[in-house]
Amino acid sequence: MSTKVYGLEKCSTCQKARKWLDKHEIAYEFIDYREHRVDAPALKDWAKQVSGWDKLVNRSGMTWRNLPPNRKSPESDPEWLLLIKEYPALVRRPVVVRGGEVSLGFTEKLFRQIFDA
Repeated sequence: MSTKVYGLEKCSTCQKARKWLDKHEIAYEFIDYREHRVDAPALKDWAKQVSGWDKLVNRSGMTWRNLPPNRKSPESDPEWLLLIKEYPALVRRPVVVRGGEVSLGFTEKLFRQIFDA
């Protein structure tokens, strides 16, 4: 089963996740979504699988806090997609896609569940 890990190269949580995967000898492809933007259909699928845009977007990070106030209230898929296209660091990380299933974030417990390790 293929595993793709989406995140940012310098994100400490992504680095921890990758280190855990390497330690457990789990093959994966890492995709930095600043360099390789995620397409709209995939983002919509991710949002649907994780129960909405509010779960997919990190509202506690500096990227969100630095947004102009008028950008913090997207009301439709196209508005969310435009916002993420402009600010890819808004997406929680890492995003792990394995067998079509999407999970967000990294904890050892979560990764043990995902990878049966």
